[in-house]
Amino acid sequence: MTPGKPRSLLMPSYWFGDVTGGKCTPAGSTDPEYLSRRLEGIRTEMESFCPPAWEAARDCGFVCSRGEYIRVLRELCIFRAEKALGLVAARPEQELIQMVHMRDQLDEAINLVTGRALEWHAARSPEFSRKFHALKGKRALEILLETGSPRVRGIATGMMHLSEIRADLTREIEQTAGEVIPNCTGLVGGIVAARLLAAAGGLEALARLPAGTIQVLGARTALFAHIRSGSSPPKHGIIYQYRGVHGAQKGRRGKVSRTLAAKIALAARIDYFRGERDEGFLDNARAAVERAAGGPGT
Repeated sequence: MTPGKPRSLLMPSYWFGDVTGGKCTPAGSTDPEYLSRRLEGIRTEMESFCPPAWEAARDCGFVCSRGEYIRVLRELCIFRAEKALGLVAARPEQELIQMVHMRDQLDEAINLVTGRALEWHAARSPEFSRKFHALKGKRALEILLETGSPRVRGIATGMMHLSEIRADLTREIEQTAGEVIPNCTGLVGGIVAARLLAAAGGLEALARLPAGTIQVLGARTALFAHIRSGSSPPKHGIIYQYRGVHGAQKGRRGKVSRTLAAKIALAARIDYFRGERDEGFLDNARAAVERAAGGPGT
């Protein structure tokens, strides 16, 4: 690889070489880690990473062929992608997101298996079949433990154990959310705050979302139905789980949702940029949501 006259290289440094006095000196190695460090030290626009043509890297003496250029560039991109994913995985909110997903899947498993066990028990006990549809949660498991067959009781015992694990996980989510997103947690509680975080994909992503998006975050099905069929747009998504929203008068839920979403957007930004609980902000935010619901000060 012999350095030559560079083509259309208007900046002094590129990921594959440096331009000095009209001539390009190639980078000292094709090792992706070395090239990544070199790229991070170049504070320019995107064209420094993607030159107008691969021939520029060849004329610089960095590669001999287009195939070699693509191979080196591919290895560099994979290295940087893996490094970026590693940084994302190391963020404290990632564990909280996984905890939320695990809690949701425990709910699905418990409800599904409990429902099937109730149907099994009803098939063995016809007198039970008319009332088991109203049973849910812990009470359903208690009934199965009391009156079910040995096999059904064994299944109910396993579901009770999973319910205990879910309860422990819920407490841990509340505690972790209070540490990772203290202002969002102080505003809507740990579970709702953690669900919003998981739906957004991370704290940085949540902090960048506008209030209107946060308001309907989690209402994907209703939102797509609105787009496809022109049905009424959703007024709320995950935030409906907050007692201040689902407990509000029906005519005021939209206003409460909008006010709460605006305050969550601010809370997420405080959590992201400061990471400390702001009691003054929380007091004002709660008061604003209460006024939207028709409480004192309206």
